Amino acid sequence: MTRTTLLRTAAGLALAAGLAIGGYYHFGYGTAVAGEVTVWKSPSCGCCGKWVDHMRAHGFRVVVHETDDLTPIKRREGVPDRLQACHTATADGYTIEGHVPAADVKRLLAEKPRARGIAVAGMPIGSPGMEQGSAREPYDVVLFDDQKRQSVFRRY
Repeated sequence: MTRTTLLRTAAGLALAAGLAIGGYYHFGYGTAVAGEVTVWKSPSCGCCGKWVDHMRAHGFRVVVHETDDLTPIKRREGVPDRLQACHTATADGYTIEGHVPAADVKRLLAEKPRARGIAVAGMPIGSPGMEQGSAREPYDVVLFDDQKRQSVFRRY
């Protein structure tokens, strides 16, 4: 191996390590605060408020907008009808619909897939904000795009 090749390899490895560590801290896996999440919810929805608390507890800065009509927000953000839930949020250009766990939002922001966003349809018991003791319903976090393609991002 030539000296030039060795130096280029070392520089590339150092850059990759720096990006990995920077992403780790930038997206809230380390001590840095995660990004901002903007949420639209009904003023009377307690479970949405609990989801906001969940996101804040996991390092997100959350801006809340209360509205009685979420339909225009869901349309603007491209949420498919079958994935709709009680609140809609955005973060770093992605849509987050419903009671998505903070860990999955962090994963979405770290991996940056080609997608419109992620969603938890409905209001499954045991999802963040919908806790009821030890009761749990199975649910999926679904990745969706603008072409109506959907895939399971994570199963619970």
